[in-house]
This record gives sequence, structure tokens and C-alpha cells, in this order.
Amino acid sequence: MSDAQKSLRLEIAHVLFVDIVGYSKFLIDEQAEALQELNEIVRKTDATQEAEASGQLIILPTGDGMALVFTGSVECPVECALQINQALRAQPSLPVRMGIHSGPVHHVADVNQRENIAGAGINIAQRVMDCGDAGHILVSKRVADDLAQYRRWQPYLHDLGDIEVKHGVVVSVVNLYADVIGNPEPPEQFKNIAQRASAAGATVARGIPWHELVLALLLIAALIIGGVFFFRHRAQQTMARANAAASPVAAAIPEKSIAVLPFENLSSEKANAYFADGIQDEILTRLSKIADLKVISRTSTQHYKSAPENLPEIARQLGVAHILEGSVQKSGDAVRVNVQLIKAANDSHIWADTFDRKLTDIFSVESEISKAIAEQLRAKLTGEEKQVIAAKPTNNPEAYDAYLRGLAYTLEPGNIPATALAAQKYLREAVRLDPKLALGWALLSYVDSRGYRTTSLQPTVALRDEARQAADTALTLEPDLGEAVLAKGFYLYACLKDYDAAVSYFKQARQFLPNSSRIPESLAYVTRRRGQWDQTESYFNEAERLDPRNVDLLTQHALSYIALRAFPQALRKLDQVLNITPDNVDIVALKGSIAQAEGDLPRAAAMLGPLRANANDANPVEAQSYQAILERRPGEIIPRLKERLGKPDPALGYINGELRLWLGWAQAVAGDHAAAEETWREARGELEGFLKEQPENFVLIGDLALTNMFLGDKSTALALAERAMTVLPVEKDVVSGPYPIEILARVAAGTGEADRAIAALQKVLATPYSGALASNVPLTRALLRLDPMFDSLRNDPRFQKLAASPARK
Repeated sequence: MSDAQKSLRLEIAHVLFVDIVGYSKFLIDEQAEALQELNEIVRKTDATQEAEASGQLIILPTGDGMALVFTGSVECPVECALQINQALRAQPSLPVRMGIHSGPVHHVADVNQRENIAGAGINIAQRVMDCGDAGHILVSKRVADDLAQYRRWQPYLHDLGDIEVKHGVVVSVVNLYADVIGNPEPPEQFKNIAQRASAAGATVARGIPWHELVLALLLIAALIIGGVFFFRHRAQQTMARANAAASPVAAAIPEKSIAVLPFENLSSEKANAYFADGIQDEILTRLSKIADLKVISRTSTQHYKSAPENLPEIARQLGVAHILEGSVQKSGDAVRVNVQLIKAANDSHIWADTFDRKLTDIFSVESEISKAIAEQLRAKLTGEEKQVIAAKPTNNPEAYDAYLRGLAYTLEPGNIPATALAAQKYLREAVRLDPKLALGWALLSYVDSRGYRTTSLQPTVALRDEARQAADTALTLEPDLGEAVLAKGFYLYACLKDYDAAVSYFKQARQFLPNSSRIPESLAYVTRRRGQWDQTESYFNEAERLDPRNVDLLTQHALSYIALRAFPQALRKLDQVLNITPDNVDIVALKGSIAQAEGDLPRAAAMLGPLRANANDANPVEAQSYQAILERRPGEIIPRLKERLGKPDPALGYINGELRLWLGWAQAVAGDHAAAEETWREARGELEGFLKEQPENFVLIGDLALTNMFLGDKSTALALAERAMTVLPVEKDVVSGPYPIEILARVAAGTGEADRAIAALQKVLATPYSGALASNVPLTRALLRLDPMFDSLRNDPRFQKLAASPARK
């Protein structure tokens, strides 16, 4: 790629255009004073300062105003506009209007060879602003559609309609105002349009003879009556659509939006379901790379049936205007793909086709379908997007088959060792069969990095190295592959904690993957690790707009609330997950852990008691173990832990030793100290076996610290707790960094170091973080009162004060 091409690489930005109304009529010195006044107002807004501090804002002077180009959330320019508007209320002599649009921009060099910004995103923002008068905050329909996904902004949005602006361009404009914000009066340009339309209507009406008008009305009435009888059998569906259309969310749904539902597997071999899933995902992925479309991620659509009956309701839930249904039939090397594009509002078929191909030609089907859909939705494609849609990732059918099998495992909800290992296995096979399969390398890196960070894969040095090598290989093969850029960023975040570099890659990936929820999701993880909670919330909301029914994403959002001890908000988010996956054992266990943290053991018992987790899922069992220990009635959990450990799942790795630690604790609480000591010795040997390959696994180190504490080895236990704090300092990770401090508090309490225990507890109780025990719920004052590990501190007045006082948030 040439330097010129690089400089024109597009990215989506959110542009706020501001100018002074009637500026040219001011005297020269008045112009200078007005501009200085406006500059000071803009510079003092919190939105401007925060965006500049995070490197997410470029300000361009425009003579009579400025363009503020934000690269963060779509809410940033709106927040900035509101703050400017509020400041201007104190200075009514400065007439200002504003326009906001989200669209493509690119970096260019100006005549002085300084970096500048240009592109349609800025041009349209100016056209939108030009439609307004003093006091107006106007936004494009695209921005309004995005804002309407948030309950906060819906009351502000008032549609003005379409208007033709400079060079014959037609823009859809929405007026943003509330009681003391913006200008509720329609702009003069729109008043003029209404007046002209009214006059034209009167002229037409006067020109129609009365008898023709009556005849036309009678014809319309007859058609309506006939329609009533013809469609009576569908009255219930029609009423449902009408109700959906009347809702604020439906009204805000962009026309160029689509969800691709799971493709039905019509193959005689039901094991080919992964292939149908893969074809669906590849079509969706190609569509999602078109910036002019809103495409819902597959993680949100996979919970629906292949051909559901309630399409309008599904479209409303997903926030789209169109649905793509399909089926795949594979027999040997022959493949048949059927697809139909449906307009959800009236359940009408827009386009359908059948494709018969050989397996070696399957990519042409995915390309043709994606191109046809883009044409039907009238989406504008750049030259680069046309190339992406037509891309053929490999010429090796076996490699592609292995890739699709691995992909299917990555899309399963939950992040447990069994699915992570299966995905890793097939993706390794895919790149072995075709070492030039960049998509395979990118997805393998993502699976490795995610497994390393969450310990769904054993976080060894070898795993970290494979994640790096896979990402680098993908980028070397295809430097402009969005999935490869994203994988590199995720490796830097998850494995190296190099947050600045990770963010740089995530922002670069956004231009290639404009509809990817993983980008704002990943940015949410980074800002969460930095303790930037407001930005984290904004990024999670952005990700959920693109992926509203992704249970893993919703769960992570809930975990942020849990870290903040905002338990009511967390429970509401977890209930969203259960509405999608009612049998999700991990989510019920998480809700039970919240009840424990709130000191409501009966409520926790009601949720945790009936749970039966899979052999490869340890989280629910640990939550049940903690419940039994908090109740000090461990009789029932001991045999269940023994049964689980009698046939340990090798995929769990060091977590089997962690479960043995829980068993020893339960035995000790039950009074069987000899059995407990034997269990802990087994646990210590098992855990130490993993430490050499996982020297930076702070969870493993913490488990060993607690095990040695229980065994009475004070010096080793304290040394391990301090080692965990060195491996993961709070300065590097605000969320997990306090985890080792909680371990230190527990170890210090159990080894007679009351002062150190109290000091550590004071820190963690005043900090949002991911807790050290079951479900990672942070310590609360209620848990201090219940947890047997702190029994040695019960008579200490300092501890009593901590347990009785609410922790600062």
C-alpha cells in the first residue's frame, strides 16, 4: 500500500460542527472577541478536556467556528454540545448553532504539511449545522438512530424530516432539545419547506374537478374495505407490528440495518450444523464490514430459531429493519444455500435466491449474497469494502472446514475450558492445513489471548507466545485484515497489559470492522482495568447496541457493576441474560454470590441449592462451597466435592487443585481437621506442579498462599501473597490488582498478623475490584461478618468497626 493510500485510510468519527450565526456581519474586532469567547467556552467543557486527555479529539478551526472530531463514543459530541449550550445561556449575546454527524473521515496533510482531518463525516456535520438557526443543536438521522438506543436520549430527539442541502445532497435532520437545552422552534429552512408543501397541496387540490376527487375517494374507500377482509386472518400480527412501530425504539431503527438469523442445517448429517453456522457467520461478517450498514453480531442472533414466526418482534428486540433467513444443505462436496431477505415491519419478502455450488466455490456464494443484500438495502460500498466482500480466505477446503469448526466453538455462550480447548484444536488444524489462512491465525490468537486472561486455558508462557505468534502471522499475511488488527490489540491487552498499544490497535481495527461489538467491548475492558468506570459504561452500552443479546457481553457488563458493588444494577443485567438463556447455571450462581455478599444467605441458598454444574465448570461448585462454609454447615458439599475430584477434568488444570483447597476448608469447618490437612497437602502438591509453567498466574499463586496458610506455613504463605501483589500491582490493573491484597488479608488473618490483615481489609473495602473467592464478588461488610476465615479478628475493635460500617464506594 502506498503512503497516499495509507493517508486516506478511513475511520468513523463523531463530528460536532459549531459556528457563530451572523459572524460576517460583526465588526473585525467583534469577530475576534466572539471567536475567543467561543474557544474559551469549548475548551472549558468537561467533554472536550476528557476527550483530549485520552487522545480522542481533534479540533479544527473553520473561520467562524470549529469542528470537533471525536473518535470515542457517539455520545461524546452530544455531551459536549449540551455543555456548550449550557455555558452559552449565561452569554446570550453569542448566537451559536451546532450540528452533529457520525461518518467516515481520514487523515490528510495540509499545505503546511501538518496533520489534518477531512472526509464526508465532517462535510455532512456542517450541512446539518447549516440547516439550523441560533440555539439549535441538530443531529443527523444516523446519530439520532444511535442515540435512540439509550433511554436517556430518547426525549431529546425530535424528527424534522429530509432537506436538500448543498450540491443536491439530501440529509435527514433531527432537532435535539429539552426544556432548557437547544432550540425547540423548527429552523427557518424547514418552515419554508412546510409552507411550500402546503401551497403546492392547495394548488393541486384546486386543480382537480370535484367529481374526479369524489371518484378517487370512493376508490380508496373500496380498497380499504377490501383490504380489511383480505387481511383479517393476520390481524393479530398486524396489531403487534403496529404496537412495535409506535414504540420509541422501533421509530429509531435505521432502515439500513439487518440481523442474520441462524441458518437451518438441512444436511442429512446433523453433525454438519457447524457448517451452516459457519456460512451464516461468514455472510454476516462480510456485511458487518460495510460502514453504511448496521449489522447485529451473531452472538445476539444465535439464540433464535432458524425460521421463527415472530419476525417483527425479533427485529424490534435486535433494533433492525431487516432479517435474513437461510438454510444450508451439504452433501459430499456439493452445497446448496437458500436465503431470503425480509422487511420485518410488514413481514414481506424483498429478495430470495438459491445457490448450488461445489465446496471449493463456497466463497463466491457468501460474496454474492452479501453484495445482493447491500444492493437491496441501498448501502453505499467503498472500493475497499467491495474487495472485502469478494475476499477468498483460502483455497483449501479442508482448512476452511477446520476453521468453521473452530469458529463454531468460539461462538458458544460461556467461556469454559472445554469449548476453548476445542476451538484451539480446530484452529490449530486449520492453519496447519493452510499456513496462509490469516483469518485462522487471527481467531487462534484471540482464543489464546482470551483463554490466557480468563484462565479458561491454562495461562502458560507457551500459550502467551502462541497468541503473539498467531497475531503477528495474521498481520504479516494480511496487514489490513480487521480481525488480525483486533487480535493483536487483544493480545497486547490480555497477555502483556500494554493498554496504550492495545487501544491503538483497537482504534485501527474499528475502520475495518465498523459493526464489530468486540471493539467497544475490548475498549471497555481496557478502561475498566484503568478504573475509568464512566468510559467503561459508555463502551459497554455501545457494544450492546451492536450486540444486544450477547450473553457474555451482558455478563461482563454485570461484572463491572459487581466490582463497583452496585448489586441492584448487576442483578438487572443478569436477569437480561437469564431472559435469553434461562438455564444458565453460571448466571444463577453469580446471582447467588451477590446474595451472599449482601448477607442474605437464605436467598443465596434458594438459588444455589438446586444447581448441578457440568464437570468442566467449576464456578457454580465454588459458589455452593462458599455458601456451605458461610452457613457453617458443610456436610452436604463435602461428598459432592469428593465426587467431583474423584474424576477430575484435565481441562481444568490448576483449578482442580483450587477445588481441593475448598474441600479442605469445608472439612475444617466441619471439624475434621485431620482430613482437611491431608486434603490441603494434596492441593499444595497439585498446585505447585503448575507454578513453573504459569509463573504470572496470580490466582494460582493466591491459591497456594491460602493452602500454605491453612497448613500453618506462615512464612511461605505470606511470601506467596506478596509475590502475587508483585505479579499484579494495582497500578497495572485496578480491577484485579486488589485481588492479591484480599489474599494477603486472609493469609495475615489466618497467621496471626492482625495489623497487616486490618490494613489490607481497609484497602479492599474502599476499592472496586474483582474478589478473590467464588464468582469474584468483592468483599463486603456482610461477608466480613460471615466468613470463618476472619474469625481470628472478631474481637478486634478495628475489625468490628470495618464489619459494621458500609464500605466506601
